[in-house]
Amino acid sequence: MSPLIWARETASVCKFSLGSIRFRLQPALIAVIGFCGVVLVFIGLLSIRDGITAVLSHTGSDDVAIVSLNGPGMVDLPMVRTIGQAPGVAHDSNGPLALGDMVTSLMVHKNKKQLAAVTLRGVGPQYKAIWNKMHIIKGHMFKAGLNQIVVGRSVAAQFPQLRLGKTFHWNYRDWKVVGIFASGGDMHESEVWADVHDVQSAYNAGNKFSGVYVKLTSPAVFTKFKKSLKSNPQLNVSVDRESTYFAKESNGLNSVITIAGGLIALLMGIGAVFGALNTMYAAVSARTREIATLRALGFSRSPVVLSVVAEALFLGAVGGIAGGAVGYLLFNGFKASTIGNGGMLAFQFSVTPTLLATGLFYALLMGFVGGLFPAVRAARLPIATAIRDV
Repeated sequence: MSPLIWARETASVCKFSLGSIRFRLQPALIAVIGFCGVVLVFIGLLSIRDGITAVLSHTGSDDVAIVSLNGPGMVDLPMVRTIGQAPGVAHDSNGPLALGDMVTSLMVHKNKKQLAAVTLRGVGPQYKAIWNKMHIIKGHMFKAGLNQIVVGRSVAAQFPQLRLGKTFHWNYRDWKVVGIFASGGDMHESEVWADVHDVQSAYNAGNKFSGVYVKLTSPAVFTKFKKSLKSNPQLNVSVDRESTYFAKESNGLNSVITIAGGLIALLMGIGAVFGALNTMYAAVSARTREIATLRALGFSRSPVVLSVVAEALFLGAVGGIAGGAVGYLLFNGFKASTIGNGGMLAFQFSVTPTLLATGLFYALLMGFVGGLFPAVRAARLPIATAIRDV
């Protein structure tokens, strides 16, 4: 048989097969709903991953380094000064831009029954050199020594106790919310900031810090800066680019979500494939005489196989497109929060074109697997027996 004749046969049989779906609408709808449900859950779970990635990818700069102790303990003021003397550290009029910060957690009521952890970060007066995207959008910046705090806009949106003008009680002190800040959609919008010395005092930490943020003269000097600190016998520290530090955290969360989401989608996908198998076996049974007639008229086996697979792929495509559309409408931009970096991490579900394409591919894969075995059965039907038994 010439390729042209085979192509015409295949096109004719596939067209006839797809056109006959309207006579088997109920089982076809069941298969479509199964595919749609799997894709919807798949997109919902992985849009969480993509939303978190979007937040953490906006957090951190290549020309900022994070220095922290290896092991337990806190960084003291002499260590901060030593770090500030390393090569590659940028300076301003107040000296080296090596800033110790103090990080702890607040337990705050989201409502009457639910408590959640929120990161409290104590920062010094040179904070703008490190976090240059941070800016006040309501109220004003805190003033040192007055137990004032500013909160990220994601925190203010979720916690009534931390809205502008409110007073929050922590560690036997009252903290007044004097400002709301934005930070380019990064992780810091899920934090509360205060003067570092106020936080140290409330925490009874003296002149100790959680870590040190260092502004470098350029990203290129990071290796030299890191080598200097690692070779200093007075220091036992780890050194990361700020961007790398948060990328690692993102990868950890992404791995957990991807594995969990993949397992759930796989289990649901197996169920959808069995549903598709039943649907396609029923379709083959209903079309036994039709398939036998086509074979008796001289149509070869492969067009028959492809017609059944094409029908399963069509049902998968309809289910995948429907699941993607519903997923986009339900999830894209939906605001939520999870635990990240020791406190709340606010993010938006992100249904990206790549995620929609992946969901559609998964639906097509399920359709192909669900249609393959019934297609083989259809091709193996004995012509005489099939016509006699129907």
